[in-house]
Amino acid sequence: MSKQRKLLSYGERQVIEAELIQKKSFRKIGVLLCRSHTDISREVERNAGKLLPYSADRAQLYAEKRLLGKRRKVLELNIPLKKYVVDSLRRLNSPEQIAGRLRNQLANPFGQVSHETIYKFIYEEKELYKYLRTSRRKRRKRGKRKSRNRIVERVSIHQRPEEVITKSRYGDWETDTVESMRGSKSGLSVQYERKSQLCRIHKIPNKKSEETNEAIMKTIDSLPLYLFETFTLDNGTEGSRHMEIRDKFGIETYFCDPYCSWQKGGVENLNKLIRQFFPKKTDFSKISEEEIHTAQENLNNRPRKGLNYKTPNEVLSEITGGAINT
Repeated sequence: MSKQRKLLSYGERQVIEAELIQKKSFRKIGVLLCRSHTDISREVERNAGKLLPYSADRAQLYAEKRLLGKRRKVLELNIPLKKYVVDSLRRLNSPEQIAGRLRNQLANPFGQVSHETIYKFIYEEKELYKYLRTSRRKRRKRGKRKSRNRIVERVSIHQRPEEVITKSRYGDWETDTVESMRGSKSGLSVQYERKSQLCRIHKIPNKKSEETNEAIMKTIDSLPLYLFETFTLDNGTEGSRHMEIRDKFGIETYFCDPYCSWQKGGVENLNKLIRQFFPKKTDFSKISEEEIHTAQENLNNRPRKGLNYKTPNEVLSEITGGAINT
């Protein structure tokens, strides 16, 4: 019976403490808890102090520490798994992506590990936190950015077709601009496809609407036109000539509510990933097109939880029959 329940719960430990106060034997406590009396004696021996009686609270604390130690040792004892995790972190994959890939996508010889264990491992190793997306030691809540300005022929995001909201089709894109360091006009025009999570990133010399439109057209030219149904933008001036894209390609355009750019959360989150390659003080006028394309394809080749840990490029290959070269 004890073999089926190896770990004692906190509630069981409270029962053991109460019954020991009543001077009950290990055998009687075992019967009460449907466990072997040896389980009870071992529990008391491991967690009672030499001069202190058995305490459920203290025993639970000791047990949790031992369990945590065992979890951390998964990577210490499994050297191939540890190497795989470290190599994946250096390729800028997140702990969740690494754990998901091991679990769902690979017939792997390494074994499995949870993303929480990977995070604990990162914090213990200290220097590995630099490979996390934000390069922070602790995870933080996602913030919001603001948008502005009135747009001619602006159509509200709330009028988008249901298919856009549910991500039931390919071809619904979000677009935004990543700004350069203060004093520099250059930036990145970023497009993100909601269902496949595919991205396109283009360097622009400034945030003028003409430059943004040219970048969007480059994105359209890079893929079959059937992969473009809508674009969702915020209220910045760079989107003021959206009608040209709409009328030339037959792609509907929609705009977030004022000061609600979080409504196109896919591209907003992608911008944070891009900052892993190009921090906020980056002067994009000094960044080459090759560097930008390398960052783009790194992102397109990362496994994503929302894609069952496939990569955006793998999804693109599936829907186009492998006809697209990155």
